[in-house]
Amino acid sequence: MSGGTPAYARTARTTPTRYKDRATWEQEAIHAVLDSSWVCHLGFIADGAPVVLPTIFARVGSRLYIHGSTGSRPLRGARGEQGLPVCITVTLVDGLVLTKSAFNHSVNFRSVVAHGTAHQVTDPEELTVALDALVDHAVPGRSAEVRPANAKELAATAVIRLELDEVSAKTRADGADDDEDDLDLPYWAGVVPVATRYGAPEPHPSTTVPLPAHLRDLTA
Repeated sequence: MSGGTPAYARTARTTPTRYKDRATWEQEAIHAVLDSSWVCHLGFIADGAPVVLPTIFARVGSRLYIHGSTGSRPLRGARGEQGLPVCITVTLVDGLVLTKSAFNHSVNFRSVVAHGTAHQVTDPEELTVALDALVDHAVPGRSAEVRPANAKELAATAVIRLELDEVSAKTRADGADDDEDDLDLPYWAGVVPVATRYGAPEPHPSTTVPLPAHLRDLTA
């Protein structure tokens, strides 16, 4: 706990060695970053070498569900009781920080790093929850407006689960920090904000229904 706010336990792997003041273990801050991103990077060891794969994910409580194919290496490695040791990262870029020296350029960001052992989801009820969460994480309410996966599709789809036990977030939300000796140099310095926005939905030619409420809400 940190100041009465629920927090994950600090460990050596979740404590940064640089800029420790930018780190937090508070659950609310960590969940906010995870819920604002659609893609994570999944790191693991395969055949003695490191592998990092981008993939979609969703959070349900203090669990992360990561989507994949039944034939993919991480999904195969997560089978069985031993599971698969993984590291999962998520990063959101909020601004380009431009300074008068090349050395001090930076980015404003929010990031999460989670360590642990992932296990393949085999329980049918949990798998349904996970797959619905993966769809709704992209567009809230979408899973109720589409055909659910059939048996063939489920046989080709796998999901792994990671408990959020060893996890932390790190954030930079500062201005351009120039050295005092550089302040009078005749160069532009400042921050260029970066944001994700939704465009107008473009219906497929086969679409005959009006724009559903969950998409109107998303793009409002």
